Order: sequence, then C-alpha cells, then structure tokens
Amino acid sequence: MAAMITLGIETSCDETGIALYHGERGLLAHTLYSQVAMHAEFGGVVPELASRDHVRKLLPLIDQALAEAGVAKHDITGVAYTAGPGLIGALLVGAAVGRSLAWAWGVPAVGVHHMEGHLLAPMLEESAPAFPFVALLVSGGHTQLVAVEGVGRYRILGESLDDAAGEAFDKTAKMLGLGYPGGPVLAALAEQGHPGIYHFPRPMTDRPGLDFSFSGLKTFTLNTWQKSGQSAQDKADIARAFQDAVVETLAIKCRRAMEQTGMKRLVMAGGVSANKGLRERLHALAEQRGWEVFYPRPAFCTDNGAMIAYVGHLRLSAGERQGLEFSARPRWPMESLSARQEETEPTEIG
Repeated sequence: MAAMITLGIETSCDETGIALYHGERGLLAHTLYSQVAMHAEFGGVVPELASRDHVRKLLPLIDQALAEAGVAKHDITGVAYTAGPGLIGALLVGAAVGRSLAWAWGVPAVGVHHMEGHLLAPMLEESAPAFPFVALLVSGGHTQLVAVEGVGRYRILGESLDDAAGEAFDKTAKMLGLGYPGGPVLAALAEQGHPGIYHFPRPMTDRPGLDFSFSGLKTFTLNTWQKSGQSAQDKADIARAFQDAVVETLAIKCRRAMEQTGMKRLVMAGGVSANKGLRERLHALAEQRGWEVFYPRPAFCTDNGAMIAYVGHLRLSAGERQGLEFSARPRWPMESLSARQEETEPTEIG
C-alpha cells in the first residue's frame, strides 16, 4: 500500500500556510504567506481583511506547494485543514476549500485543532520528543501547560486567566509605541536593555498552582513607562524588565509542572517559543534539573501548514474521517479531542 500524502491547510488568523506530508518521507514542501504588512497599517489583525486575503492566496499557494514537491493532485490521499480555534471567517475559508478539494479528489478530509498542531510541531524535527511530556504552549492567543501522554491524550495543567503571553507582548509593545507585530520588536529591544534597572512582578508565582495572568503586568509596565524619563534607553530597560518577568514566570510554572507530573521531557511550542530569552532560560533550568527540552525550528513556531499536515496525517492514518459537512470552531477545548485510534476502521467525526 502506498504511503499517504496529506495536504495541510492553515488559515486560523493572519497567515496562510500550506504543506504536504508524506507518510514515509516526511515533509515534502511547505509554503507560507504572512499578512503582517497588510495589518500593520491598522495596528492589529482586521478579521474581514484576513479572511479576504486567505481567499486570494490559498489556491495559488497550494499550486506552489504541489510544484515544489513534484506531487500531482491525484497523488494526494488526504486533506487536513485547521478547524479551530481562531478567527471564524479565516477558519471557514480554509475549511471550505479543504473539504471541497477532498470531495473533488475523492479522498478523506479531517479538521485539525490548531493548538494540537503547535503542540506536535516539534515532532517534525530530527530530534523529536517521545511521549509522555509536559508542553508549554505560548502564543498570541494561548498560554497553557499540558500533560501529554500521547496523540489526543491531553490534560490541561494550567492556563492564562486573561491575556496570553504573546498577547501581553503585543499590547505592551503597542503601549511603548513599538508598532505591530509588537512581540518580536519588543524582544529585540529587550536585548538592548540593562538587566536589573527595573524589577517587575512575577504574576501568580507567590501562590500555588499552574495558571497564568499577564494583564496586571501590562498595567505595571505602563505605569513604569509613564513615570520614567521616557528616553530610548528607558524604553529598552523597561522592555528588558517586562520580558524578564514573563520569561521567569513561565520558567517557574514549567518547573512546578515538571515536578508535579514527574516527567523529564519539556516541549515548548507556539509563536513565543521562538523568544531567545525564553529558550535560554528553559535550557538553563533543564540542565539544572536533568530534563530534556524540545521545540520546533523558528519557522514552525508561528502558524504554519506543516504542523496541520502532520497532525492531519496522524489522524487520517488512524482512521478518522470528516463527513461532507464542515464547520469552524473559534473556541475549541483541546481536552475534548479524541485519543488517536489504533484500529483501521474509519471513524467519522463531526
């Protein structure tokens, strides 16, 4: 039996990602179009513009990926698309195109959970983690600690009660006048800041538990900026203090999660996992504690089609099938996902 070739489609927010995953050869091709330049004029993502741009870019990117991989349309054996969570309009574009192509080609389709894609993105690397592990998912929309026993076997240990870490980075950058997207700009500015000039609180680390809260840290940053001399160096020092506070908070919670579960492998994924300061801190912590740390390459930290194609391949090869109907779920608890089935009989999912 020939190996599966899965087409993956990611359109959850402001990036159009396409990839092809081969069951034996791995990732064949991946293409990505970012809408950052378009949304920068408005200081953030405009959902309607995002949806319209996905419509324009999706099919040309699919053709590009097929050409790069040297794969014909009739070679595709399954289609996976992001079904949620995300922006409803953007999700519907990918879902409609993905399900329609699968129907036209006579192949099965499956809707993929966006955060499961991020969680399993490190599996695309040569040095991939083995189950079980603790995952730190840090992005613009989510900050979660998850105990992972296997594909679909997820237990949320803690999550943000308000702003996600990436959202806090972006909003703080906007307060400091750094533009959009603010997170990477703030992180770059933090490298020019002097450590220890300002000390910001580490939210919710003075009490037990694994939940996060970053909204108060935003307010603390704004008050500090308004009371400062507002020089270029002040801005850099405040950016450094803010980043140090977020990184140390995440590290403290990761340590607690590892101790609580007794696991020795930590996976970090999502857009903020590309942050240099966070990677360095967790590596240092892992060396002290005898853990292993895994994360995807920078291109697969942010939204991408490769992670959707990979997860789609896993679920399609386990027999999951989407009916002819399709839907998008702007909110979708990851704990509601089914464990990967070992049987080969197709299972229809709604």
